Amino acid sequence: LDAFSKWGRPEIFNSDQGCQFTSDLFTGILEAEGIKISWDSRGRAVDNIIVERFWWTLKYEHVYLHEADTMWQAEKGISKYISWYNSERTHMSLGDKTPDSIYHYQPATLVA
Repeated sequence: LDAFSKWGRPEIFNSDQGCQFTSDLFTGILEAEGIKISWDSRGRAVDNIIVERFWWTLKYEHVYLHEADTMWQAEKGISKYISWYNSERTHMSLGDKTPDSIYHYQPATLVA
């Protein structure tokens, strides 16, 4: 639900058929929000190649290189990596630009 408040509600949520995406809890949240659910075919990583490539990159550029002793450390490190990945890491597929610069994302500022 935090993602919805930050990014808005998608019309359709597409994923693989991993247990985290097919669980009653997860699908119940999507259904309660009126979001259509779409799953890729079993064993078809190429159906969602962009996301599969991102997970590979995250694992090889961060997770396997930075051991976390607690779930909190892992979450903090991965969050920091994703922020860097979107705002500072250039991508060949985007003409050596960052995703934030292409999609014009501006982080929210806190109002005091």
